[in-house]
Amino acid sequence: MTIASAVLERIPEQVRPIIIRQRVLLKFGMTGGLCYAVTTAIYYALKFTLLQSKPVTALLVATAAATALSYVLQRRWAFRVTNGRRRSSEILLFVLINAISMGINAIPLYAARYWFGLAEPHVSQRVQEFSDFFSGMILGTLLAMLFRWWAYRSFVFSSRNLAGEQVERRSGR
Repeated sequence: MTIASAVLERIPEQVRPIIIRQRVLLKFGMTGGLCYAVTTAIYYALKFTLLQSKPVTALLVATAAATALSYVLQRRWAFRVTNGRRRSSEILLFVLINAISMGINAIPLYAARYWFGLAEPHVSQRVQEFSDFFSGMILGTLLAMLFRWWAYRSFVFSSRNLAGEQVERRSGR
């Protein structure tokens, strides 16, 4: 019995078909959650040490590091059944989509800090930190995640190849 089978057995029968149908989305979300934790850890480590005066740069560096982990997890787990592209084309598209995504992620933080002035000395340290967390780590991440989900399914791990998922599941692979 596989781990997935053991987990599915514990889920109520009424919910199982939904879980099975949406398993790629669930895996994408779990991978994203792990990468979010990595991004957050690296971001705060950089923001409070080496890049103290450059929070946008700290966020971009943290996001880039988590992106490398994300590719491995997305390719090997969440979208493992897709194989419609050459690996080099897939990686190039993944990098391009994530470069755009990094920009999307940084825009709310940049806007909060530099357009709306939510930085010291205009606001307190506490307000600045709350603004940085909400705009960069919550709002920016949410917008970038929505973009990545759409782009991965549309371009990188093409959804036309997800039909093979049914065959793989039935064959027990």
